[in-house]
Amino acid sequence: MRFAFLPKPWDEPVAALEAAGHTFVDLDGRPDMVLFRGGPEHFPEELPPSVKVVQVCYAGIEALVEAGTLAGPAARGVRWANAKGLYDDTVAESALALLLAVLHRHRQVRREWNQRELFGTTDYLFDGKKLALIGAGGIGAKLIRLLEPFGVEVIAVNRSGEPVGGAARTVAMSDPSFPAVWEEADCFVLLAPLTEETRHMVGAEELARMKGSAVVVNVGRGPLVDTEALADALSNHSIAGAGLDVTEPEPLPAQHRLWDLDNCVITPHTANIPRYMKSRVGALAEENWRLYAAGERMRTEVDVDKGY
Repeated sequence: MRFAFLPKPWDEPVAALEAAGHTFVDLDGRPDMVLFRGGPEHFPEELPPSVKVVQVCYAGIEALVEAGTLAGPAARGVRWANAKGLYDDTVAESALALLLAVLHRHRQVRREWNQRELFGTTDYLFDGKKLALIGAGGIGAKLIRLLEPFGVEVIAVNRSGEPVGGAARTVAMSDPSFPAVWEEADCFVLLAPLTEETRHMVGAEELARMKGSAVVVNVGRGPLVDTEALADALSNHSIAGAGLDVTEPEPLPAQHRLWDLDNCVITPHTANIPRYMKSRVGALAEENWRLYAAGERMRTEVDVDKGY
């Protein structure tokens, strides 16, 4: 297999693919596969007719979908794969860290040992919590295992409604009972892909239905949450707190009011970092190519119509 890497190659996946017997070429070298790690503006206007597969190095490809790149003339007839599942462990660990950070948030205003100021600002997962995983795929499965020692009751929410291992029950997003989950759970971890159906799925209405003690953690996509509605809910203390690794807009402007809220913990989209992307995507691309060459569906093949 001949492969190109756009817009600029990473050394680690190039070395991994070459070690597996594949040949690194530029776009003029008749590549069979293109590894792509850029935004829509970096995608070439034309692909050589030799290209059969585009392997995107990220799990989220909504920017390419919204720009029409997947269905554009440059990619016509090409099959797409993303990096879904490649970072399940790092994102799950980050989700747990954010959840604990929000539950255990402390701010000692005066520089003195005064526990009374901290009473009421700490909560515990051990305290019989119900946690809703919104978008319970591979990351959710990993997070469920990390949550086991805490005795948390997990409600898994997915598209299909197919049972998720380790969850007390699974609810389909289309099920009439799904809206009641916003009222029932104590904690919410958002892991869903971004589609027109999931955009702003946590808005003013959903936040108003949550318990006053509820905590929302978003490690999925920033636009899953209506940012201003969340900022209002946190400012009014209608929910207890939020942990955000992704935001809308992103980067979050320095003057945005979320930065000043004591009950909001923010990390700058670090749930999966380039070090892990670079070290893992080569093996995934090689696996996907082998499946493609065998006439099978690639492990992380994208449904172009659905956009994920």
